[in-house]
Amino acid sequence: MERVAILGASMTQFGERDAWVRELLAEAGAACLDDADVEPDAVDHLYVSNMASGEFEGQTGVPNALAHDLDAMPAYTQRIDQTSSSGGAGIYAAWQSVASGASDMTLLVGGEKMTHRSTTEATDVIASLTHPVEYKHGVTLPSFAGLTARLYLDEYDAPRESLGKVAVKNHRNGLDNPHAQFRKEVDLDTVLDSPIVADPLRLYDFCPITDGSAALMLCPESVAKEYTDEYVVISGIGGATDTHVVHEREDPTTMGGVVDSSDEAYEMAGLGPDDVDVAELHDMFTILEFLQSEDLGFFEKGEGWKAVEEGVTDRDGELPINTSGGLKSKGHPLGASGVAQAYEIYQQLLGEAGDRQVDAEVGLACNVGGFGNCVTTTIMEAEQ
Repeated sequence: MERVAILGASMTQFGERDAWVRELLAEAGAACLDDADVEPDAVDHLYVSNMASGEFEGQTGVPNALAHDLDAMPAYTQRIDQTSSSGGAGIYAAWQSVASGASDMTLLVGGEKMTHRSTTEATDVIASLTHPVEYKHGVTLPSFAGLTARLYLDEYDAPRESLGKVAVKNHRNGLDNPHAQFRKEVDLDTVLDSPIVADPLRLYDFCPITDGSAALMLCPESVAKEYTDEYVVISGIGGATDTHVVHEREDPTTMGGVVDSSDEAYEMAGLGPDDVDVAELHDMFTILEFLQSEDLGFFEKGEGWKAVEEGVTDRDGELPINTSGGLKSKGHPLGASGVAQAYEIYQQLLGEAGDRQVDAEVGLACNVGGFGNCVTTTIMEAEQ
């Protein structure tokens, strides 16, 4: 099987945008076509990662509309919905379309329009992914995050401040990301003194509600070589699920979907956790950065918080995590987040990350749906 390359990538400004999802998708899609130097009619498959355009703005049929807006007819179109991991699932689908030989040029665009809804309304849309019994009792994802954070802090004797330091780090990284929703530093006292949302987690432990879009152009490596000498390959990818009911897990601080999807990706790439130079993790809540960093094999169980305390995950540390600012600073437009993670890794591997640049040849992106209900892990390597 020929390796799959990422030929181009793009990302719009994240934040509160005066545009609907169709416009956001077209903005990222057109920019990606330009970055890859590919004509719209060369696109064989066009995938759209989106969780809830119907629920948020009453808009359906967005992939077909996007093909029209980009003049990419007669490309095959499909919408990929896997809750907040829709972006990662879109990468998997786009990779499959190329790896199978069905497409020589696949455009993936992920996006979501959310900020026109109130926080209560947006939270309710997102909470609909929980099990019906949990939803009936008013359980939301922040509830799971608070309960799991309390368990983790007690189980591993971690200080509350360690969670706050994740937020401080990611805001500091986001300061240098021109596309980030929040480009401002915060200090630890600000994080720890912010309003309680789900004890022990406070306002600054959560990512914001966001509008935005991002895109990737995938093709066989042989095709990429016809366009450029510098590109990125997806050397490993894996997807997995975990129990739908969170309390049925043997250990709620272990995300089985992360473990299984990363094992699959590492095996495909012929690499291990120690080979990863930079990672983008799904920090919808600060506690998730601890859980994922451990379940990906970067740190021993219960040691993720120590890595943050010791500066290992800082931009100038041994393993930079969330150089983009993560969902915490960059923002979390549901369908776009996983695609934007890959965009950051793509930029890092090609040396195009500007002030965020780190020394990296291998990057990993982990996109989580729900509270670990579904996960896609992608490993990328530079070819220059």
